[in-house]
Amino acid sequence: MNTKHIMLLLIGLVISTGIQAERIKDIASIAGVRSNQLVGYGLVVGLDKSGDKTRLTGQSLLSMLGRLGLTLPPGIDPKAKNIAAVSIQAELPPFAKPGQQIDVTVSSLGDAKSLRGGTLLMSPLKGADGQVYAMAQGSLVASGLSASGQDGSSITVNSPNVGRIPNGALVERTVNTSFADGGALVFNLHTPDFTTASRMAESINQQLGPNVARPIDATSVSVSAPLDAGQKVSFAAMVENMIVAPDDAPARIIVNSRTGTVVINSRVRVQPAAVSHGSLTVTISESPQVSQPTPFSNGQTVITPQSDVKVQEDRNHMFVFNPGVSLDEIVQAVNNVGAAPSDLVAILEALKSAGALRAELIVI
Repeated sequence: MNTKHIMLLLIGLVISTGIQAERIKDIASIAGVRSNQLVGYGLVVGLDKSGDKTRLTGQSLLSMLGRLGLTLPPGIDPKAKNIAAVSIQAELPPFAKPGQQIDVTVSSLGDAKSLRGGTLLMSPLKGADGQVYAMAQGSLVASGLSASGQDGSSITVNSPNVGRIPNGALVERTVNTSFADGGALVFNLHTPDFTTASRMAESINQQLGPNVARPIDATSVSVSAPLDAGQKVSFAAMVENMIVAPDDAPARIIVNSRTGTVVINSRVRVQPAAVSHGSLTVTISESPQVSQPTPFSNGQTVITPQSDVKVQEDRNHMFVFNPGVSLDEIVQAVNNVGAAPSDLVAILEALKSAGALRAELIVI
């Protein structure tokens, strides 16, 4: 059987088993090819009396004017309301070259009311090593809006203290990568899985020849590549477009305790178990009574508290889980008794404690 027949057999197996095939570039990335975070500090000017009132902004303004050759008399503390101190964040993509433009996000550091309509002055952006990799400057685009009246009422839409400058920074320094080094490319899975790593190596070897790829661990797969840089780029493009069938995630149940959201994946199974869940409701109502004395009795009007306590318990039916029931059967059984999301969480926790739930229960 040749390689073409093997690939057709694998594709048919994937379709028949319902496994979703993915490109390697969608489930893995090449080691060393990564972006880098940049951060900086600067001043936004041109605000409509919505700037900072803190001394930090005034000191920054004095420092900037000093670098430009302008010296103010001692003792002056500028408190311009059209200036705001901001932090600047950007992401330097891999292989970015000097002169290319990247987007920046600007956030207020002080008590500015809004950055809408402001302009960021030239500010350096540094990496984790302290080196300057880009220079940012430009007009902000702030989607937020804030308005207030003289009586103290105000309204705020989105966040007016955060803005964005498209193509607002110029790259000044290149970050070296290990892509061109060595004769191998290492592909790292976004989600570690031994089965998926083994399938990826098998798929590459079936198309490029035996022993071209080998799994290193649950995350990494090493692939032999040409030494020439141009050939390595073409080789990486070919490999990342190969098709792999990732394995299903382990059986997990995710519970968000704040919102009551419960997510159950298709691998969850329940062993034989009987569940009876009833909700106990206690209602306390207060009906204060006013006691008023008769006329000319020199009595006082008093309020007499009167409480009414009621206890109600819902009579939910018991339901039974058969061996190895699926996701659909779990949801249907819980819905039949009218359980709310909070009740579902209690049922799942009880099943986990009883050893009948074959899944990892994660509460976030």
